[in-house]
Amino acid sequence: MKKAGILIITFLLSIQFLSAQNIPVGKVVTTYITAKSLQNKAGENPQRRVSVYLPPGYEQSEKRYPVIYFLHGFFWSDSLLVSSDKINHILDRAIHLKKIRPVIVVMPDESTVFKGSFYANSKSSGNWSDFTSVDLVNDIDKKYRTIPNKESRGISGHSMGGNGALRNAILHPEVFSSVYALSPGVLDARYFALTEMDSYKNAADIKEIKDLSKSQNARMNIIFAIARAYNGNPSKPPFFADLPFSFDGERLKVNAEAVEDLRKNSTSELLFTHYENLKMLTAIKLDWGRNDEFKHIPVTCRNFSQTLEILKIKHEAEEYIGTHGSEVSKENGRIENSMLPFFNDHLKFEQ
Repeated sequence: MKKAGILIITFLLSIQFLSAQNIPVGKVVTTYITAKSLQNKAGENPQRRVSVYLPPGYEQSEKRYPVIYFLHGFFWSDSLLVSSDKINHILDRAIHLKKIRPVIVVMPDESTVFKGSFYANSKSSGNWSDFTSVDLVNDIDKKYRTIPNKESRGISGHSMGGNGALRNAILHPEVFSSVYALSPGVLDARYFALTEMDSYKNAADIKEIKDLSKSQNARMNIIFAIARAYNGNPSKPPFFADLPFSFDGERLKVNAEAVEDLRKNSTSELLFTHYENLKMLTAIKLDWGRNDEFKHIPVTCRNFSQTLEILKIKHEAEEYIGTHGSEVSKENGRIENSMLPFFNDHLKFEQ
């Protein structure tokens, strides 16, 4: 009986292996864009790498495809989405299993000196939202066989990228029709700053940009990245940003103007300032893990969804059992089983 069981298991595994080998494979190509929108004096490189997933059969056909713009998280990049998360294999599998029809997926590198742009227009480090929603989209439509209209464009991302997806969809409903945010981080930048008050105590130890590369200061990158995104100050080198909080010993000092900028520049605030834009979107969804190690995320995601509900904006929101990334980039994970079917339902796949 044991031998028979082993033979059955071996047979099933071999079938699974052979099936996997028969999955048609798409192609990831790399392109570069030098964007006027990213010209800046803060040391950010305006030339950006972009990884583009072309679905199986793209090169053998003349067909046009819808596009999903997928934005990476903090400390991450487009290349890591491919090399570490294996997102191209997730896409191959999802298309093969008919969870989504063939689609182009565009992954821009929007990492920065401080590890993340938050996909927002900054007063000091470049207009990352304009790059994402205008320059990038125009370039991709010129270089690849896209269906160049909003009904065939969706935007998504994880963590910082989920925040950026919501931000850019709300700011540019004439470009994107649908948005899916996976565990969006720092939706409310002021609330996040309050949860990180201890980090601001350490800010005085950061004298130069190179100090942020020290392992003990890794978490400080996000403090300065948010400040550069929402509190940019082109006349304040070397960080070109104002911090909302500082300490004189144990005495807290509040920069009221910077705190107010955090509030008004947060993605959560767009629900009020761009309410009419929200109504132009075809579909909105966000999800988050109940046990996310970034404690602000479940709170701000629930608040974001509840605000949409009060404003009578139709959307989907889902809390699942998981951490920040445990259920996202894996076989049968959130990207494969939730995000891609969402876009399969809401994007227009024919011209």
